[in-house]
Amino acid sequence: MFQVKDLTFRYPKSKEDTIRGISFEIEDGEIFGLLGPSGVGKSTTQKILIKLLDHYGGEVWYRGKSLDSYGKDFYEEIGVGFEMPVHFSKLTAEENLHFFKKLYQSTADTDELLKRVGLYEHKDKKVGEFSKGMKARLNFVRALLNNPKMLVLDEPTNGLDPKNARIVKDMIREFQDQGGTVLLTTHLMNDVDELCDRVAFMAGGKIVEIDSPKNLKLKHGERKVEVEFEDDDGVARESFDLDQLGNSERFLEIVRTKKIVTMHSKETTLDDIFIKLTGVDVYA
Repeated sequence: MFQVKDLTFRYPKSKEDTIRGISFEIEDGEIFGLLGPSGVGKSTTQKILIKLLDHYGGEVWYRGKSLDSYGKDFYEEIGVGFEMPVHFSKLTAEENLHFFKKLYQSTADTDELLKRVGLYEHKDKKVGEFSKGMKARLNFVRALLNNPKMLVLDEPTNGLDPKNARIVKDMIREFQDQGGTVLLTTHLMNDVDELCDRVAFMAGGKIVEIDSPKNLKLKHGERKVEVEFEDDDGVARESFDLDQLGNSERFLEIVRTKKIVTMHSKETTLDDIFIKLTGVDVYA
């Protein structure tokens, strides 16, 4: 869907490049995560890919053609959900969507989308009266209203309660199942783990690693199994080499003779990998 090669970008008043020669591809039909702390160039990269910024260095191709060769028809295929929703606050939700639908040749059934995200009964309410979560859900609907082939989403579940976050994530997965492609930026690693086929971690304007969440956790994790079991003195805990479990007499003895409380592999989390690769605490 996108091919990016040696991409660089510097803002006019900056003395240094914000993006320093990054290369990656977004495959047709995948959910690709672009991750990293604030200020490393994620949003800048997104803005370049959706033609909001030009005068960049390197090459960007969309569906086999240079991004520069596309005109306004490009936006017929792209749906965008910015982190900070911008709506016409004095218009209702329906009026907002009606305005934006006029910009596209093909449009979705927004009533059905509003029902999916729980806003249909509020469609005649002014958006200025909406809560943060309601605005975020309306923003997501707006990203889908032109029946896009490609979604660019920045923190799509930020500010949502677990129930509504689940609805949005299910809709993102359905979009992919129907052939859509997604570029996702978020600080919520659970969303990344659940949705993304591959992720790219950015630090200092560069990409430091790209792989699937599973492969990253295997690469950066410990191959250990931790067992908690009931002992004479209460609950004891021991760790074992995952590759040598079958040859560990102590492990086999515990399994045969002790009541197991918990047993799990010492798999690292994407939060841990985020901190390791970028040097920044995801929750800081």
